[in-house]
Amino acid sequence: MSPRRIDIDTSVCIGAGQCALTAPDVFTQDDDGFSQVLPGREDGSGSPLLREAARACPVSAITIQEP
Repeated sequence: MSPRRIDIDTSVCIGAGQCALTAPDVFTQDDDGFSQVLPGREDGSGSPLLREAARACPVSAITIQEP
């Protein structure tokens, strides 16, 4: 069974930063202000706020692929 995977559609992301505010242990923003997953956190690392962070994205750029 493979771990879950977080995908950020960079063509949709507007850099609102809601994911980084909601789950700062998983998400950050790059130098241009766009969302990215922190290194080593590609599977969400058990964050209880992972799904909430994806829901908080105003443009639905974040998807969580479950195993």
